[in-house]
Amino acid sequence: MDIEPIDDDDFALSDRDRQILAFERQWWRYAGAKEQAIRETFGVSATRYYQLLSELIDRPQALEHDPMLVKRLRRMRAGRRRDRATRRFGTGRESGWGHEAPHS
Repeated sequence: MDIEPIDDDDFALSDRDRQILAFERQWWRYAGAKEQAIRETFGVSATRYYQLLSELIDRPQALEHDPMLVKRLRRMRAGRRRDRATRRFGTGRESGWGHEAPHS
């Protein structure tokens, strides 16, 4: 029984994947400007774009393509997840309005 080797092209980054990584190398002063550029460049909503980006940075091919960028994006994603978890499962001392709740 012959087993054919896996063709690396089956797992290679697509043109769109490489475009997304290149897009993420840019710095944006205003979130609204980036969201508009996402719609114009990729033809998808910002929500869909960030879903695609999250899937992309989990791929070893993306890490191989641009290790520094992918590691930075992974750190940023992990930080946002930590922040959300902290807000959701916080100490209970925060009122949700940026001020500590009064002590009882």
